[in-house]
Amino acid sequence: MLKQSKLLQPSALSSLHRCHTNSQNDAVSVVTQVVKLLQHPSKKWNLDQLHSSLSTLSSHHFLPITLRLASIPKAKDFLSYLAANSPPHHPNSLSFVFQATLELASQHPNSQKELLRLHSYRKSNLPTIPLTAKSASLLLQCFENAQMVDDSLLLFKELHPSSKSSQLCHGLLRVLLESGRSEDALHVLDEMLQPDSGVTPNDFTGEIVFGELVKRGYPGRSASDEEIVVLVGKLGERGVFPDKIKLTQLVTKLCGKRKINVAWEVLHCVMRLGGAVDVASCNALLTGLGRERDIQRMNKVLAEMEERKIQPSVVTFGILVNHLCKARRIDEALQVLDRLRSERRNNGVSVEPDVVLFNTLIDGLCKVGKEEDGLRLLEEMKTVNKIRPTCVTYNCLIDGFCKAGNIDKAQELFCWMNKDGVQPSVVTLNTLVNGMCKHGRVHSAVDFLNEMKGKGVKGNAVTYTALISAFCGVNNINKAMQYFEEMLSSECSPDAIAYYTLISGLCIAGRMNDASIVVSKLKQEGFGLDIACYNVLISGFCKKKKLERVYEMLNEMEETGVKPNTVTYNTLVSYLGKTGDFATATKMLRKMIEEGLKPSVVTYGALIHAYCSKKNVDEGMKLFEEMCSKSKVTPNTVVYNILIDALCKNNDVEMAVSLMDDMKVKGVKPDTTTYNAILKGVRDKKMLNKAFELMDRMVEDACRPDYITMEVLTDWLSAVGEIEKLKRFVQEYQISSDPAPSQTSLCL
Repeated sequence: MLKQSKLLQPSALSSLHRCHTNSQNDAVSVVTQVVKLLQHPSKKWNLDQLHSSLSTLSSHHFLPITLRLASIPKAKDFLSYLAANSPPHHPNSLSFVFQATLELASQHPNSQKELLRLHSYRKSNLPTIPLTAKSASLLLQCFENAQMVDDSLLLFKELHPSSKSSQLCHGLLRVLLESGRSEDALHVLDEMLQPDSGVTPNDFTGEIVFGELVKRGYPGRSASDEEIVVLVGKLGERGVFPDKIKLTQLVTKLCGKRKINVAWEVLHCVMRLGGAVDVASCNALLTGLGRERDIQRMNKVLAEMEERKIQPSVVTFGILVNHLCKARRIDEALQVLDRLRSERRNNGVSVEPDVVLFNTLIDGLCKVGKEEDGLRLLEEMKTVNKIRPTCVTYNCLIDGFCKAGNIDKAQELFCWMNKDGVQPSVVTLNTLVNGMCKHGRVHSAVDFLNEMKGKGVKGNAVTYTALISAFCGVNNINKAMQYFEEMLSSECSPDAIAYYTLISGLCIAGRMNDASIVVSKLKQEGFGLDIACYNVLISGFCKKKKLERVYEMLNEMEETGVKPNTVTYNTLVSYLGKTGDFATATKMLRKMIEEGLKPSVVTYGALIHAYCSKKNVDEGMKLFEEMCSKSKVTPNTVVYNILIDALCKNNDVEMAVSLMDDMKVKGVKPDTTTYNAILKGVRDKKMLNKAFELMDRMVEDACRPDYITMEVLTDWLSAVGEIEKLKRFVQEYQISSDPAPSQTSLCL
């Protein structure tokens, strides 16, 4: 039986092959016949023949039939016919025809428009047609191009799990993440992660997700902190991690947005789940932690690096040194350098310090006033490590010595710089010019600027601003103007600070016309005045008694949106008080409070001084009481001195003495001016015992008498025969030869 079966086998196979071939040929013939029928207008179709022919075909033949029509309208006609007449034994025929119609639409010159039309047609007429994977892919690509995110999501949700290919899932993930739909992206990812899902996340999934996370997004495009950590964790659990570059980029981005905790969680999530982490990613986190001065967690990262055998680089040590120096923890920064030295000596991990590391340490030393130590580090850098210093190295040291007031050493370093063949920069020029100007060597600064010009290093706005400020400081306004004009005529344009500096100098010197000219130039250059500049102009116009210009400035401030501050109101209150316009001055004080600004002791002091100067002590006292009760601003010594002096001159010595007692209660220490004023008052009232009491208090307060004190007491006590009292008083002090400060000065 078995033998006979074997003998029959070849002929049986041949027969079977012939039957299959004949069947295929018949199907091809029927397909061709159907295509020919469908080429006619739909109203002229031979429906009986069409229906009969289609009934002999299987569902997969409907796809080539539709494609061979090569016409979207004819394909749609066929689709409509099948929707109404589809034989029950062809359950997938509509899906295949719709797929073919979409493929034809995708080849159309205006493919997006045609695909969207077919999508609308399906929604309206054939909502129950199941989509094939190819149909879904074509529509999702179209939706992505048209930024129809909601339609993409709805389409994906209606697909059968078997139709959700990797390509579809990845395309949708990219669309959702690009559109800032992180929560929806998480749902898609969750579906991919389900045990029965036919699509498993892979490295390509990671490329999409992590690629979008590291993009420098804009509003509406970034995932939330929690979503980022969840995304990294969920993919990590399936062994999908960001590559080293993307992990570094992601940590850097998060740290740049001050989301240090999220960056910490992301890096540690990758570490915990077994992903690859290198030194660059750790350095990115260290940089963020250093910016937050979180030294404790920086040390923890370093310990984890050592535990995981992640080799630190010179950049790692540079980050540590940089942030320790910024935190003024210079001794700890030097310990990092010692660690590098020790490892090199012990043949451990060899990380050679570079010029950046040395520059950071030298700058840190100079900033804490240890410029000599910085100088020694320069020598070690050159001789031991054989590292050539850069312009930055010398600039740090020159700046340190300039700030310490050692201009000679700074200039010597400049000579060393030239000997080492290091080209000075404009920063070098500015550092030395600024240092010379601040320490009274402005002419040396000018000579140095001219010397540098000869070497091809030209000054910039910073250079000229330093010179302008220095000349204004010594009241040499003409020179300041000269350098301002030189700056204008040179290739460097003045910045706002240069303008502000000159305007301030001109106002202080009372040259308001020149100041106004400079203000006009400033505005022509597109700069605006800031509050400090307005204040100095208002003060200058007040001193020149040009009230109309003051109000012009105030109106301009209102128009440009610059709000007056406490200094503005103090200047106005003081000026109005001096002119005797107390009503307006009081209004200004009330307006200041309404604007939410708190009057200071200077505000009240200026108005009190104005009242007292106009011999209106009662109003001055009322304001003083308001100051102490309502505003709760504590008066200072100057305010008390003004009132005590005015009360004594007004023959109200008892009230002046009462104010002296009030000073003691409030803990305000009287000075020599206070005692001089009250002693004159009690002398005029012949209150000898009170004078003795005040002399004792003066000794207790360690308040040194001056020549005015001695003049008052000598004449009076000699006349009443109390010269011994004076001698005992004098023995307590060495008389100061300096005159007392003016009673009217408002050094508040």
